[in-house]
Amino acid sequence: MIGGPVRGRHHRFMMVVVVAVMAAPLLVPLSWKPAWGQQATSQRFAPLFPVRQQGQYGYIDRAGTMVIAPQFDGASHFAEGLAPAERTGRWGYIDPSGRYVIPPQFDDARPFSEGMARVLRDGRWGYIDRTGKLVIEPRFDQARKFSGGLAAVAVKDRWGYIDPAGRDVIEPQFEDAEDGAEGLLPVKRDGKWGFIGPDRTVKIAMQYASANRFSDGLARIKLNGKWGYVDRTGRQLIPPRYEDATSFSEGWAAVSLDGKWGYIDATGRTVLAPRYNKASFFIEGLASVEIGQQSGYIDRSGALVWSASLEPHARSKGGR
Repeated sequence: MIGGPVRGRHHRFMMVVVVAVMAAPLLVPLSWKPAWGQQATSQRFAPLFPVRQQGQYGYIDRAGTMVIAPQFDGASHFAEGLAPAERTGRWGYIDPSGRYVIPPQFDDARPFSEGMARVLRDGRWGYIDRTGKLVIEPRFDQARKFSGGLAAVAVKDRWGYIDPAGRDVIEPQFEDAEDGAEGLLPVKRDGKWGFIGPDRTVKIAMQYASANRFSDGLARIKLNGKWGYVDRTGRQLIPPRYEDATSFSEGWAAVSLDGKWGYIDATGRTVLAPRYNKASFFIEGLASVEIGQQSGYIDRSGALVWSASLEPHARSKGGR
């Protein structure tokens, strides 16, 4: 089985099968200066997708072949050549052969992004490099991944942004904050979400019930109880009308109407009709879905590439 919820406030419908694959790796910026649009120059690895069978996690390739046999208590997707994997209550990082290269030692762990990964130790979040060395000591109550040279972090109940050296770039002041992308940072102030620039100026007014990072030039926003998408000027390109939605990825987004999930393109045109109980965005040409009592990966034609019966109590970590 592959099913089971992936943790993440903005992706509560995602499944373990969903967190598949590696994103294109990015270099770590040497200062806090935003690195929007930075070119990926690190080595790429063949995509692997986490799956669950008989209570254990392994990984398949894009053809659905089991590459790493189920053996982990929890798992997440590969990013920059490594994936978080859990054994006996501790998290470490494995390589594409399934070998631990950073031994299990953390209470929680998330995928790498821009050369750093979030780890939890003694109730506080910090960041490690690819050798497993703590480069930012655990001191945050909550933390997001690095994106564009910045990471959103929380101290007590206030969010701000740090650079890869752990220095405050935008001091904690917001009620919540998300990963930045494409030059804009989603933040919450006075109960409403909007977008600021790295220079702290408001770029899109605080007006939304929820908002997420930009992807493919569009950001997911919630207004009047429905989800839609805005461009970088704040213009509604796809008006809010969906019960739920994912961010865009590879030109498509998963959206929910009348309790079923399907897919739209950047114009709002339906490309895969709503028929799934749950669905996630596409990564490396595949997306995870649940349909009936099956959970699996589909390709862009909607054909199932891999599927198995749903299992309860899946334990995986989201890609946030």
